[in-house]
Amino acid sequence: MTAAEILTALLLLSLLVLGAAVLRNHLLWAQRLFLPSSIIAGVVALLLGPEVLGRWLESPFEEGGGLFPEFVLETWSAIPGLLISVVFAALFLGKPLPGLREIWMRAGPQVVVGQTLAWGQYVVGLLLAILVLVPLFGMSPLAGALIEIGFEGGHGTAAGMAASFAELGFPAGADLALGLATVGIVSGVLIGTVMINIAVRRGVIDSPNAAGHADAAGGLPSAHSPEWQQWRRERQAEQAATDPLTVHLGLVGLAVVIGWALLNGLQWFESVTWARDGGVAVLAHVPLFPMAMLGGVLLQVFIDRSGYGERISARTMARISGTALDFTIVAALATLSLTVLGEHWVPFILLALTGIAWSLFVLLVIAPRVIPENWFERGVGDFGQSMGVTVTGVLLMRMADPSNRSGALESFGYKQLLFEPIVGGGLFTAASLPLIYQFGPVAVLILAAVMTTAWLALGLFYFGRWVPDGGRGRWRGRR
Repeated sequence: MTAAEILTALLLLSLLVLGAAVLRNHLLWAQRLFLPSSIIAGVVALLLGPEVLGRWLESPFEEGGGLFPEFVLETWSAIPGLLISVVFAALFLGKPLPGLREIWMRAGPQVVVGQTLAWGQYVVGLLLAILVLVPLFGMSPLAGALIEIGFEGGHGTAAGMAASFAELGFPAGADLALGLATVGIVSGVLIGTVMINIAVRRGVIDSPNAAGHADAAGGLPSAHSPEWQQWRRERQAEQAATDPLTVHLGLVGLAVVIGWALLNGLQWFESVTWARDGGVAVLAHVPLFPMAMLGGVLLQVFIDRSGYGERISARTMARISGTALDFTIVAALATLSLTVLGEHWVPFILLALTGIAWSLFVLLVIAPRVIPENWFERGVGDFGQSMGVTVTGVLLMRMADPSNRSGALESFGYKQLLFEPIVGGGLFTAASLPLIYQFGPVAVLILAAVMTTAWLALGLFYFGRWVPDGGRGRWRGRR
């Protein structure tokens, strides 16, 4: 393809997102579901492409489908695997990295709940695959990882792992994971909203419309609050940088390069050690994006120790990551194969229902026994993230506690540092497919069950035995 064709495909993506943003303002149901414009744009592109419109009308282009020429569809199909590395590389850039002790004391219970959710998704998914999907529907054992990849990982992770699915002989897995990610976001918001209303009626949480929450409805935070201090630092960082966007894009690119070097180094080490002479190769199938995230963490550590941390804006990094994620989601949904979903509609429904049931079980049964205080406000964030993306979790926490009196947002943010590098799009998520392929679903099921049990035991017998002491994340004694 020529540079002009690639640019045309990117411009079409931008126009789709713009049109979806305008459309969203006129769709009350989309606003109530808090669907982002990128998902609406992706669905519109899917309807106008070869999978829907193209099946009914002949394309105006000699090579293409629906209203899009072939070079646009080819470009879009390649975008998710590339831009997902940008999304993850910028994840921790511009954010001060607190010490592990501070993270553990503030976010330990939510780390336990989040890890239990993620590892448990592998347990229920692999059990479903071993007992039902493989013997009855002839699916690949890799289907056991679809719940965690689609629900916990979200659209970005599902799209980014399309190459791994294809390389390991299960190309339909990418489309199924994208479909599950869509179901997860919609059902997560709907079910989460229902659970918040039930919690209010039963007195588990205060009404979000109570007087104590009124001051959080809008405007800037208090000048003495941590939110204000963070806002002030962000403005200073943006003003201090000579060319904020260009410099920040360069840092993201450097993080990706570091991740690429790490991945290639590890793959080379694997090729000359245990994978030599036809041995088991796992790292050879790991995609770039989790290593790009690790590259971002290492780069941020270097920046902090060099004294330039204040010059990097987390706000700008979030915009870069958000733009890349929007393009990734739109392109992935636009090239989604509805034929694959139709061929596997029964397994798809079984996977979706199993994932939803597990997330609800953790929220209603495990979270109250693990999180010492404000369990619902904090647990509903982990529930939302396990059903879609991080934004879903933040959204549900905001709905349950608009003024953040519970401290759920801070704990949730700290939890990400001990969560995302491993699961939810982290290293194990990326390695899960090659691990199942090389060692079989039973071996990975045993590993996931051990990890789920270990995290659950830590939550029940450590955090579950402490009582709050009037502070966020501090406890005074055992029950």
